[in-house]
Parts: sequence; structure tokens; C-alpha cells
Amino acid sequence: MTATLSYRVRRAGPLFGAEISDIDLKNPIDDDTRVALRREFDEHKVLVFRGANLTPAEQVEAVRIFDEPFDHPTAIRHDEHPLVYPYNVQSTGKASHWHIGGVWRNPPFSIESLVYEEVSELGGHTLWADLQAAYDGLSEPVKVLLENVSAVYDSNAVHYAQGAERGEVKQTIAHPVVRQDRNGRKGLFISTGARHLEGVTAGESAALLAFLLEHASSPNYTIRFGWNAGDFVLWNNLATWHYAIDDYGVGPRRYRKVLAASPEVTV
Repeated sequence: MTATLSYRVRRAGPLFGAEISDIDLKNPIDDDTRVALRREFDEHKVLVFRGANLTPAEQVEAVRIFDEPFDHPTAIRHDEHPLVYPYNVQSTGKASHWHIGGVWRNPPFSIESLVYEEVSELGGHTLWADLQAAYDGLSEPVKVLLENVSAVYDSNAVHYAQGAERGEVKQTIAHPVVRQDRNGRKGLFISTGARHLEGVTAGESAALLAFLLEHASSPNYTIRFGWNAGDFVLWNNLATWHYAIDDYGVGPRRYRKVLAASPEVTV
């Protein structure tokens, strides 16, 4: 007998993204709901739970529905939970550029999540772009070319810490620019922190990297969400990238982050 799931799903756009309502993540959920939510996450990539009002511990358990929370080696930790990382843009700065989290490790973060604690009355929306849809939008010859191309990033986690200044890059890590998810679907995997591309010449790298960054951030592949205090969002960090719009001046923006990631692989 199949259980009837009580939550509701409202799609945010034709490609990806959804708001989930009529579900209480402050309490444990049953196995059927857990499986169903994982299926929603695979399909929609970005899930928003309005007014969830999760405590730090509840946020960790909500992320655990989808994957194992990650113990970040350099992030500032929340007083109430070691796997929760508090942010205040007034002191840590704004992430107002397209990016993917955790490119300093292999694999990068599988999931990023935020609980908003304080936001500006107007503005402060976040954009996500669907990197799988962006891959689908490439011509077949370009897809073939990219199969053997990797992007090189700084691998020092300290340089990605809150408020940190990028120091001299002494160690790097390479990630293929085409990534395949557990269901076999391919997507681009590129972030603005990429230093250059491997597998092509220096001249080709510069031109191809510029093209990929522009293509992957096309409005055709994006969705946009605004926020209220208490909102909870989590996203597939391996199939999307995101951009926090800086249009709210010196207004407030405080949130808590919980990450998920698979064990690191040494190559």
C-alpha cells in the first residue's frame, strides 16, 4: 500500500526549483516522506521551505534527510552546533558572483543549505542557474570537446573562509567541466574561481572558459527567490550554481549555513 504524502510542491520555473509547503521539518519525518523528498530534490535541484524557522540542530537534521552533513575545516562554527556556520554579510562580505561551493575539495559539497535569520525589507534575492540545462543547451561538437577538459581551482580551503583574502595559490585541484549525476544526467561544472582549463591550449582555455561562464549564467537557465526571516533553502551544489544579488546596500543579511559532502577522494 502506498502512503499518501501530505506536503505540496509548487514549481518555481519550467526547468528546476520548487517550494515545498505543508510539511514540518522541525520534527522527524517517516521513511516514505524521506524518500519522496529526496526524489523532489533530484528533480528540482533547489527546494525552498518558507517559514520553516529551524533551530541550528533542526537544520542539520533537515539536511541529513538528503545527505550527510559536512564538518568544514575552516568555517566559523555556531555556538549551538559545530556543523552550523553563521554568516553576517556586514562582517564576512557578500557572495555577489556566480559560484559553486567547495571547489577546493574532491568532491565539492553535494548540498548547501541556508536558514535566513535577518534580511533586508527589499532586495537581496538569490539566483540559481541549472548547469544540467546549460549543458543540454550546448551543441554536440562542444559537448564532445568538453569530455576531456577540466577546470583548475585553488585547493587551499583557508582562502575560501568567511572574510578571507585570497593568498598566493600554491596548490590546485582540477574538476572535469562535465559532471554526471547518480541518475546518469550530465551537466556543466564550472565556477568563477576557475584559474584555467586543462586539456586545451592556453589560448583555447581563455576563450573557452569565458564562453562557459557566460553560457552557464544565461538568464534562460535561471530561477530567482526572495527571502523572509525563517525561510530554509537547500540546493544541489553539483548541478547548479548561484549568485546572491547585491542590491540592498548596507541592509542586514544574516543566515546559517549547513553543508553536505561525500568523503574526500585522493587522486
